[in-house]
Amino acid sequence: MVGGVQRLRMLKAGQATDGMVLALACVAQFMVVLDVSIVNVALPQIGRELHYSSVGLQWVVNAYVLTFAGFLLLGGRAADLFGRKRVFIAGLGLFSLASLAGGLAQTAGELTVARAVQGLGGAILSPATLTIITTTFTDGQSRTRAIGIWSSVAGAGGATGAVFGGILTGYLGWRWVLFVNVPIGAVAIALSALVLTEARRPAAGKLDIAGAITVTGGLALLVYAIVSTDTHPWGSGRTILLLVAAAVILGLFVLIEARGASAPLMPLSLFKSRSLSVANLTMLLLGACFFSMWYFLTLYLQEVHGYSPLKAGLLFLPMGLAIIAGAQGSIRLISRLGAPRVLTLGLVLVAVGFVWIAQLNASSMYLSGVLPGTLMTSFGVGLSFTPLAQTATSGVPMQMAGLASGLLNTSRQVGGSIGLAALATVATARTHAVIHSTSVKQALTSGYDRAFLTASIVTLVALAASFFIPRTHPVVPEAAPALSLEPATAPAD
Repeated sequence: MVGGVQRLRMLKAGQATDGMVLALACVAQFMVVLDVSIVNVALPQIGRELHYSSVGLQWVVNAYVLTFAGFLLLGGRAADLFGRKRVFIAGLGLFSLASLAGGLAQTAGELTVARAVQGLGGAILSPATLTIITTTFTDGQSRTRAIGIWSSVAGAGGATGAVFGGILTGYLGWRWVLFVNVPIGAVAIALSALVLTEARRPAAGKLDIAGAITVTGGLALLVYAIVSTDTHPWGSGRTILLLVAAAVILGLFVLIEARGASAPLMPLSLFKSRSLSVANLTMLLLGACFFSMWYFLTLYLQEVHGYSPLKAGLLFLPMGLAIIAGAQGSIRLISRLGAPRVLTLGLVLVAVGFVWIAQLNASSMYLSGVLPGTLMTSFGVGLSFTPLAQTATSGVPMQMAGLASGLLNTSRQVGGSIGLAALATVATARTHAVIHSTSVKQALTSGYDRAFLTASIVTLVALAASFFIPRTHPVVPEAAPALSLEPATAPAD
């Protein structure tokens, strides 16, 4: 009791230990990462209760990812300008309130809007967690250790999200995958006011709000146009108009970054580096495939096989662990083979894994039909992350490495959003084409198989693109910023 009172007095006096600060940053990052994967297992329940269409259901994921990607770099700059403590608490508050609103949603539209606001909160919060760590731990060794812990927590959030989602959905209902953020966020906000000290860097430049709004709006309109093709064909006037409008808005974003912004989110000069440009293109294509695997497998396990959310969530755990194993293995392999060769190996495994799971039918067993292909794909994705991060940052000045790695994360989220929208329409079109000649479950599986086969082709395109990466001698990636396993800013490895 006395010890607790003394600790509280220390916190009030601003004498928080570095361990307290690190724990707070890690908890916040865990929440942001968790909220991508935790909703996957709940998707069938959400779709039935809120009457999402088969294609519209992907907005539960995409609304979060799109706003996260569009405002991620803006959030990082906000922490520098307005102070890490202020921005951290603001991000936590917005994220928690949006989670509460999402859990209370009564319509598909309400949940989609809440998820979009949640993504905005995550984009503000996630960079602030890394800013807090880098400004708190100034010694090189302690900073490396702290960032390593931060990265591990992010990885754990991605790997365990499906399990937590299954437990919450199975026992309490899908709304609790969102409600769970509210008490955690409230406690974290209260501790932040006691533990954190304020620090900012006004010289970081101004906020490129126009850039963030145009890139997010243009991408959202592009995804909406793709999703709408299930009712309005590609050649229809409505779809063409939406695609043209999306292109105009994205073109405006490029113009703002080139000429209008004093501190652009995406300095176009970075893309003079061939390494960075090819790495971003490869990540865009890889993200387009990998995001979709979790989405379609969730529906396959629950809608076709009738598994409970808890069982489906547990069956995803090996895939999360395979990503972590691949990411750790890539660090050792790069020192021997070089980043390009490790990337090639990873992408080949991803493509082969997708071909494997594209052979599923309505009666396929998990151990023989699902697990081998998903383990190959997940391990291959883990292998690909670090060489892509190293490649993206190797061709830019050291002081721009953080921005280059942040752009790579953004490419992954953007690719995931566009890919999920496109592959969802591919799956739905295939299901509708065969629904009258087979069972409903086999028709659904046929749609998922078509999406997986398309994903394998896109992965091969990513593999072809990766051959344009400049070949260098094998090096140990001591300072290459690494990617977290789910949406996050990039820590140094």
